[in-house]
Amino acid sequence: MNKENYPTGAEHGEYWQPELETMPREQLEQLQVKKLKKTIEIALKSDLYGKRLGELGLTPDDFNSVSDIRKIPFTTKADLRDHYPFGLVGGNMDDAVRIHSSSGTTGHPTVVAYSQHDLDSWANMVARDMYMVGCRNTDFFQNSSGYGMFTGGLGFQYGAERLGATTIPAAAGNSKRQIMFIKDFGTTCLHAIPSYAIRLAEVFQDEGIDPRSTKLRTLFIGAEPHTDEQRRRIERLLGVKAYNSFGMTEMNGPGVAFECKYQDGMHIWEDNYIVEIVDPDTLEPVPDGQIGEMVLTTLDRDMMPILRYRTRDLTRIITGECPCGRTHRRIDRIKGRTDDMFIIKGVNVFPMQIEKILVQYPGLGSNYLITLSTEDDNDIMTVEVELDSMDTDIYPELQKMTKDIQRALKDEILLTPRVKLVKKGSLPVSEGKAVRVKDLREGRG
Repeated sequence: MNKENYPTGAEHGEYWQPELETMPREQLEQLQVKKLKKTIEIALKSDLYGKRLGELGLTPDDFNSVSDIRKIPFTTKADLRDHYPFGLVGGNMDDAVRIHSSSGTTGHPTVVAYSQHDLDSWANMVARDMYMVGCRNTDFFQNSSGYGMFTGGLGFQYGAERLGATTIPAAAGNSKRQIMFIKDFGTTCLHAIPSYAIRLAEVFQDEGIDPRSTKLRTLFIGAEPHTDEQRRRIERLLGVKAYNSFGMTEMNGPGVAFECKYQDGMHIWEDNYIVEIVDPDTLEPVPDGQIGEMVLTTLDRDMMPILRYRTRDLTRIITGECPCGRTHRRIDRIKGRTDDMFIIKGVNVFPMQIEKILVQYPGLGSNYLITLSTEDDNDIMTVEVELDSMDTDIYPELQKMTKDIQRALKDEILLTPRVKLVKKGSLPVSEGKAVRVKDLREGRG
């Protein structure tokens, strides 16, 4: 990547792209409408939107204000699964240069195809995020996120390279090696999920190393829910400023929204997205400041645009101007979700994924419970499942089954949970919809 073709930021003071980041609201909305028309034009060439918008007789000419977006039906995760893998692609697949997918649910994962333009746009957004909190091309950036189909690794990698920083693609895990790199390479910026950042602080302590003796000063956190209290604790433990971020595979990955230095909400880049907050029951817009479900539309993807995507994430628009001078609106940290999905260690997990594995084992009952807890600042997932026909006293068989289930669950959800086989009738039974998940983590119960 030739970073000389993009902003270096050296001459731009506080802003990576000053004209875009401080654009007056009226002009910003005009830019959104212009980009929306182009997005509709591309989307009409896809299987899903060609049929859906075609049946409504919608063309780019029908969109002359941001509010006109309400003419478009919502898109859901089910739509992406039903049109797997490329039914939302409106560009030419010959121009696709990368494919990412979500960590998945049962059945097909969520797949996004990217053109070179899409990757450049995404990398520029991440560079904008990093620059906003003080990172420059003189920084050393270390990424402790997983690489591969997961967007967190490559998303930050390409953004840091666009910024011009020296990148250290350390990938996930191996904390002692992470610390060695931080010390030996002079890492100044680190990307980590919150629970791993706390784990890293513990290993620093175990190794007898004060994180403040290193050059580490900036931490990017996201991918899993966390409270502001947890963020402040991470800052104290590591001696850094930790900035919250929001992203999701369907919208590119990391970089969709990011905190500025004031750490008061995440600026969502409205030159690349239209954001709506709706009542999850009525699907009508809610006033700014009120919590609702976030709905996003891409504006700068020419391979696979997505229109009015129901993220299932609950948040609100933070009202008022930000002291940083950026005019792009801010969203609050994610408050929860409208579906059954939960996030642990940065991985999206659905109860149905667990159930799909459990039903494969004869001798198990149909009642199970997933408990999420925190032990020594680490998130723990425990799966309890009732036995049906097996004798709980046959210890060797139960031990083997427990290990087999644990291994199968790890293959399915990419995490290793604790598994407990319990007596029939020992788990609570709900009158209505079964309660499958009990989240005991701080601030999320």
